Amino acid sequence: MAMDTSELLRELRIDRDGRPPRSRARWLLVGLAVLLLVGGGLWLFRGRLLAPTVRTVAARAAAPETAGSVLDASGYVTARRQATVSAKITGKVTEVLIEEGMRVKDGAVLARLDDTEAKAQLALARAQLAAARSQEGEIRALLEQAESDHARSQELFNRQLVSAQAIDATRAQRDMLRARLAASAEQIRVARENVTVAEVQLDNTVIRAPFGGVVVTKSAQPGEMISPISAGGGFTRTGIGTIVDMDSLEIQVDVNESFINRVAAEQPVEAALNAYPDWKIPGSVIAIIPTADRSKATVKVRIAINAKDARIVPDMGVRVAFLEPRGATPVRPPTVGVLVPADAVRADGAVFVAAEGKVARRGVTLGKTVGAEREVLTGLTAGERVVVAPPPSLADGDAVRAE
Repeated sequence: MAMDTSELLRELRIDRDGRPPRSRARWLLVGLAVLLLVGGGLWLFRGRLLAPTVRTVAARAAAPETAGSVLDASGYVTARRQATVSAKITGKVTEVLIEEGMRVKDGAVLARLDDTEAKAQLALARAQLAAARSQEGEIRALLEQAESDHARSQELFNRQLVSAQAIDATRAQRDMLRARLAASAEQIRVARENVTVAEVQLDNTVIRAPFGGVVVTKSAQPGEMISPISAGGGFTRTGIGTIVDMDSLEIQVDVNESFINRVAAEQPVEAALNAYPDWKIPGSVIAIIPTADRSKATVKVRIAINAKDARIVPDMGVRVAFLEPRGATPVRPPTVGVLVPADAVRADGAVFVAAEGKVARRGVTLGKTVGAEREVLTGLTAGERVVVAPPPSLADGDAVRAE
């Protein structure tokens, strides 16, 4: 009976070891992989949340300094001959013959004003001149008659055939006509001057270029009023356009008064436009303006451009390197580095380089300040991304997120 009971219990027992060993191992591996994936995701998610967000900028290669440069300065291209052309009289514009960028010659017609009144004044002046000349002819004829009458009266008086009163009358008539002829000649001269004035007034309705150059501004349109002086209300133009003589372009730079002793007249320079930084333009110093700007502590220097080119236009920014005279000993060797934003450099002279989601602190050798940038001579290469305005808590090896 006891054996039957134990056999029965053995049959009712659940065999937990009946599962194959390989199936159990596979499930253990699957569970471990899931745990690893979940843990890694949580770690990455936590790192993303805690990593600070920073702005990075790529370091750019700095243009090498010109060998032999003793001083660098910034300035602008200016024109010595530049004029805003206006009319000599007030009038309504009827025609404008210029456009921006057009090249004009000296004396070329730029615009025309309404000349109706000027033509009428000229016609009146010419009519007055014709009338004065006609009157002069009449007086000359009368004077010839008076001269003959006086001559005959004189002959008769000599024969004592006429009284002295008669000869006095003919003499008075002759002298009066002579005076009238002189007055008529003066009236003709005045009338001729009036014609000249009327012709000038008519010519003033045509606006011409004072010199050859390029039109950089067109200020008026047909139908507008133009005046040589500013009128109240702002409805009257004071100019037709602005012309620049491109052959008079030069460079003006402000040099710190502490370094003006490095600049001399006729000193060679090398200029580079901000628009074309790789194009080196030869030039020379024209003059040092003998006055200083008290507010900026600078002295203005004029520089001639020795290479004329259509790409050089007024008001362009330019950087000038003042060169050493030929045969002089170089003041400093040329340097080449990279430029980074000035606020990317910490107070201790280090920068943070960002790569693959982390930053690395790197000590660098600093050069000069160029505007809002700082020159880095060693320790950094062009293309590496530096952190701009790094947080004070940022440390070497920290994870970051780039904007």
